[in-house]
Amino acid sequence: MTALGDLIEIDDRTVLVRGQELDLGRGQPDVANALVHRAGDTLVLVDTGVTEGFRTALLEATGRVGSWSRALVLTTHGHLDHVGNNDLADRLGVPAEHCVPAPDVAQMRDPLGYWVRAFERVAGPAALTDPAGTAARVVALFQPMRPFGETTRTYEERPPEQIRIGPIRFTGWTFADGAVRVLRSQGHCAGHVIVHLRDPGVLHLSDEGNGPCGAMADADQLKIQTVLGSAAVLFEAGEAGLLTDGHTFAVRRGAEAVSHLDRLLSQAAALQEAGLGLAGEPGDTGDAEGARTGGRVDASAFTARFGRAVADLGIGGANPNALFTAMMAVNQLRELGLRPESDAVDAPWSRPPLRNPSPAPPPGAG
Repeated sequence: MTALGDLIEIDDRTVLVRGQELDLGRGQPDVANALVHRAGDTLVLVDTGVTEGFRTALLEATGRVGSWSRALVLTTHGHLDHVGNNDLADRLGVPAEHCVPAPDVAQMRDPLGYWVRAFERVAGPAALTDPAGTAARVVALFQPMRPFGETTRTYEERPPEQIRIGPIRFTGWTFADGAVRVLRSQGHCAGHVIVHLRDPGVLHLSDEGNGPCGAMADADQLKIQTVLGSAAVLFEAGEAGLLTDGHTFAVRRGAEAVSHLDRLLSQAAALQEAGLGLAGEPGDTGDAEGARTGGRVDASAFTARFGRAVADLGIGGANPNALFTAMMAVNQLRELGLRPESDAVDAPWSRPPLRNPSPAPPPGAG
């Protein structure tokens, strides 16, 4: 039985530090897995989780990977469960640098505002009467929260590089003489990156592997699916041998990693097909009873049925609860091209009519 802070040895200079699941009922924050790796004389931390207990485990792991004289802390994205101990970059007693994605700086500076907006977006479908209060209670779980330090800079302050790994080309940044590659992905949220550790062959997806459908308002479903497909190609080409992510507490090898990635892609397609049926699209055989009335979709009814489809398909993700399922449902409605008809919390959703634009007036007219 594994628990928060357990160390999973990958090789003599690479350790996965295990996080934990979110449990709102027990007031337990989720904590993302972190990687601790030594590249030459550089200690590399990929994400730092949150809580004092996880901080202690990270420090223990830094003693398991051999000697080092400098440090590099890499943040995959700005969510609370990944960034709480980022100030460690300043406290390791060696020259250090810390990089974060520029698109996520705003949410790292104002996590409450980010989560209020996320929950307000699904207040109707999730039957959430106090999104601001719910966001405040969730954010309060993630303490202490130290996402920045004296050494913090954004990746984007460095010139972007084209990085070729086998048959796949990425853009991103390299560190430690190319032994550490940070690859732009931007699917799970606006600034997300993934990390490839060249020597142990580890590809760390962080939260790009967190289920087949992104839940956040700034998620991009196409980018999620693209990075999953690219990751599978890297394993098939022998350019990666071990797959890790932010929340499944597993190290997947070779064919097992490819199978896992293919399963996520298949689930994404199945979930969108289920969504089409639930929205009552013409020609689909799905059961839309109770969700679609008079050419409109009731978002609350859609969300309830969507939750059952998620369960039937065996789709999990890091935080399988009603609130995050509602966030996925809203994203799925938008993915299908539907939009709320007004700003009202209980507004019906429908597909905007396809009308040709009015002719543009000639220059100088009017």
